Parts: sequence; structure tokens; C-alpha cells
Amino acid sequence: MKKNMGSADRIIRMIAAAIVGVLYFTNVITGTLGIVLMVIAGIFVLTSFISFCPIYFPFGIRTNKSESKE
Repeated sequence: MKKNMGSADRIIRMIAAAIVGVLYFTNVITGTLGIVLMVIAGIFVLTSFISFCPIYFPFGIRTNKSESKE
């Protein structure tokens, strides 16, 4: 698995996940929508830590500019 996410992309995903987490735990978003958004936030956190987005891979998207494309 090659990294395909840049630092800006990772930071934006972490901020979005944190916002969703705060809204969920303060009961601003609840029910099914809250659960779905928390699952997406968890995926954002996971992909940010490993710097790989599986959705980017089939489309050839790379926001990581530090590695040269082979």
C-alpha cells in the first residue's frame, strides 16, 4: 500500500472527524444519521493515520506530492 494522501488531506479529514465527534457526543446529531456520520468519521481517522484512501486508488488520485509517481 503506497501512501496516496497528502498532509493537507489528512488534516482536513481529522478536523471533519473531530467536528462530527463533538456534534455526536453533544447530542446535536442523533439517531441513524449520527451513527452513519460517526462511522464515516472513524473511516476518516483510520485513513488519515495510514495515509491511504482506498477510494482514491481506483481513480489514480494522489494528493501526496512528496513521492514520485511510478
